[in-house]
Amino acid sequence: MKIGLMDVDGHNFPNLALMRISKYYKSRGDSVEWWYSDLVHYDIVYKSKIFSDTYSKDVPDPLNADVVIKGGTGYAIKTVDGKEIFDASKHWNLPDEIESCQPDYSIYPQFDFAVSMTSRGCPRGCGFCHVAAKEGRLSKKVANVSDFWNGQKEIRVLDPNITACKEKQELFQQYIDTRAVIDFTQGLDIRLLTDQDIEMINKMRLRTLHFAWDNPTENLLPLFKEFSKKFRRKSNKGMVYILTNFDSTLEQDLYRIYSLRDLGFDPYVMIYNKPNAPKTIRYLQRWCNNKMIFKSCKKFADYQNL
Repeated sequence: MKIGLMDVDGHNFPNLALMRISKYYKSRGDSVEWWYSDLVHYDIVYKSKIFSDTYSKDVPDPLNADVVIKGGTGYAIKTVDGKEIFDASKHWNLPDEIESCQPDYSIYPQFDFAVSMTSRGCPRGCGFCHVAAKEGRLSKKVANVSDFWNGQKEIRVLDPNITACKEKQELFQQYIDTRAVIDFTQGLDIRLLTDQDIEMINKMRLRTLHFAWDNPTENLLPLFKEFSKKFRRKSNKGMVYILTNFDSTLEQDLYRIYSLRDLGFDPYVMIYNKPNAPKTIRYLQRWCNNKMIFKSCKKFADYQNL
């Protein structure tokens, strides 16, 4: 068969589902390539879309394909009253025989790192996040690191909340044993990190740690202070996602930003429903996330007055 792949979000990051689909069909002797023209006939075309229409618009279905299969979180998200809702009935999971395949990294030759998702689910159920609706409110191990890694020097970890997984230390040890550079891209839950977890993180070769401080009514500052004392690095302690435009005031946003910066963390502003966000919040993101500006202009009020 001739299989076509469409990465609707673009080719800015390896799409795990498409890499597994490619591996599965190639192992059967089928032809797999990126879809590029309706002049070419395909037996099956797979379209994968991770992000909602707010950030990633869909593209027309191929005309010259016997079957078009669309999947990914982006096809199950709808906007209601300005908030994104995940519709589980529209979410399509890969069959087990494809889900178990190691990714085919050859379709993304521009990237030299591995991606892994060794646990799925999150107990938090946050209103702005689709993980609980999609994967359940329990973080559980679903794979080993070896299912994704074949010797790359860096691994980008996509687990939504590995710190909530009861097998987290088993997985941490697997990441340590690779001797690869580890990047927990989705954020570690500072509320769930134990002393032993931090000891194991200190044994890893790390690029950047990522955390999140989404809810301004939760005082996570003592936890970040405690982590700061026990983490081996005294600078570059990690990036912390700061959710804005979702049940927070500008004062609460600035408190989180300033507090984390004073501790040596790197705050990074995320805007919920960005197209409809107030201009002030978009200015806040520009000020905070442009690190040259952020370091030279210490107060947001000063940046507003420029």
